[in-house]
Amino acid sequence: MGNVLSGLIKREFSIPVHPVLRDVSAVFTAKNKQVYLVGGAVRDSIRGYRPQDWDLATDAVPEEVIAMFGESTPRGHVIPTGIAHGTVTVRFKGHAMEVTTFRSESGYSDGRHPDKVQFGTSIEADLSRRDFTMNAAAYRLPDGPLVDPYNGRTDIAERRIICVGNAADRFAEDGLRPLRAIRFASQLDFTPDASVLAAIPGALAVCGHVAAERIRDELDRIIASPKPSAGFLLMENTGMLALLLPELAQCRGAEQKGFHQFDVLDHSLLALDYAAKIKAGPELRLAVLFHDLGKPLVSRIGEAGVRTFYNHEKESSVLARRILLRFKYPNAVIDKVCHLVEEHMFHYEPCWSDAAVRRFIIRAGEQYLGELYSLRMADSFGLAGIEPPADALLPLIERVDKILAEKKALSLKDLAVTGNDLAAAGIAPGKRMGIILGELMDTVVDDPELNTKEKLLGIALNLFNRG
Repeated sequence: MGNVLSGLIKREFSIPVHPVLRDVSAVFTAKNKQVYLVGGAVRDSIRGYRPQDWDLATDAVPEEVIAMFGESTPRGHVIPTGIAHGTVTVRFKGHAMEVTTFRSESGYSDGRHPDKVQFGTSIEADLSRRDFTMNAAAYRLPDGPLVDPYNGRTDIAERRIICVGNAADRFAEDGLRPLRAIRFASQLDFTPDASVLAAIPGALAVCGHVAAERIRDELDRIIASPKPSAGFLLMENTGMLALLLPELAQCRGAEQKGFHQFDVLDHSLLALDYAAKIKAGPELRLAVLFHDLGKPLVSRIGEAGVRTFYNHEKESSVLARRILLRFKYPNAVIDKVCHLVEEHMFHYEPCWSDAAVRRFIIRAGEQYLGELYSLRMADSFGLAGIEPPADALLPLIERVDKILAEKKALSLKDLAVTGNDLAAAGIAPGKRMGIILGELMDTVVDDPELNTKEKLLGIALNLFNRG
C-alpha cells in the first residue's frame, strides 16, 4: 500500500479546470500575469472532489485586477472586499471568486490580521504564510503545474493536519487557526499532528480575541460535519471547549446513573452524532447539542437516593440562549433552537386524551413537530449509543396526524369568534379580553364541538360578567 501511495503522490498531478476558470486565466495571461488556484479548492481537488468555491492568487496588484475585470468591461466586475490586504472579489460569468495578490505578512497584534502586508512576486513566498500544509499548495491556471513546497499532497493522502512551519508561530498569527485545525479534523476525518495539538493550549488566549462571528462559523462547520463528536472531543482535550463553550464543558462528569449509560457531555455528543447520521438541519443539531445543558445545575439526589434533573429543559433553554446570543446567531435561529430544547421532554402515554394530544400540538408548534420527534430519537440514542426502534414514536405520531387531519381549532385564529366579535358584544379590548380569549381557546381544545360563534359568545359573556 505504501509503495502505491508513494507512486500516486509522485505522479504528475492535474486538476479538471472549470471552463470559467480557463476564461479567467486567459484574462490574466493576456496581461502577462500569473494566476493560481489556491487553498481549499486545490485541497479538495487533490482529495478527488470538485470544489464549489474558488480562491485565486496572482502577481497582479488589486488595481490591475480591477482594471481587468472592472465595471466597464463586459467580463464582470470587482468588489474591493479586502483591498487593504490585497484581496478583491471578482464576479465573472455568474461566479464569484476571491483574488489575492501574492503577499507576505508581518506583525499580528490583534491575533487575527497582519499589521503589515507586502505584495510579492512569488507564489512560493505567498504559500509560506498559509496555515496548514494541505492548504499550502497552488495550481497554475489553466493547466498546471501543481506548486507544493510543503508536501501538502502527501499530508492530504495520509490524512494529516500539519502546520506550515512552527505550529505555535502559526497560531500566534491568527487565533482562529487552532479552531480551524479542529474543524478540519472533524469535517475531513483527518488527524492533527501531535505538534498541532500541543500548540493549541498555548494559543487559547489569542483565540479568545477572535470575533464571535468567526468562531460561530467554525463551530457551525464542526456541527455540520459527518461525526461532530470528534471535533468537540478535540476541543475538550485541548482546552478549547472550556474557553468557547464553558456551559457544555461543565457537562463532563455530570453523571446520570439510573437513567443513562454516559455522563451529560458524552450523551449530548452521541445524540449529536445521531443527528448528523439522519442529516438533521443546523438548528436541530444545535438543539440536540444543547438539550441537556441545564442538567448539572438542577441535579439533585432525591429522597430515594436517585438523582433527578427536574425542569432541566427550561434551564437548558436559558443556557442555550446565552450561548447563541454570545455568538451572535440570528434571532430566528435562537428562538427556534431554544423552543426545541425547552419542549424536548415530552413523554407520550396511550392514556392521553384527544385534548391532551391537542395541547401537545399547541405547545410544541405544528411546524416543529418533525424536528421534535427527531430530537427525541437522538436523545434516546444518547442513552446507550443504541439505535432506537424506528417506530418508537409511531403511536404518538399517528394520533397527532389524526388530530391534525380533523382540522380542529389549535390556535386563536381558528376560534369561531374574534376580538371584534367580543367588542361588539360589550367586552372592551384590553387585558381582560385577552384572558377571555385564552379561556375560550382552552375550552375549544377540551371540546372542539363548542367552537361556534353562538356558543363561544355565550361563554365569553358569562366569563366577563363573573368578573
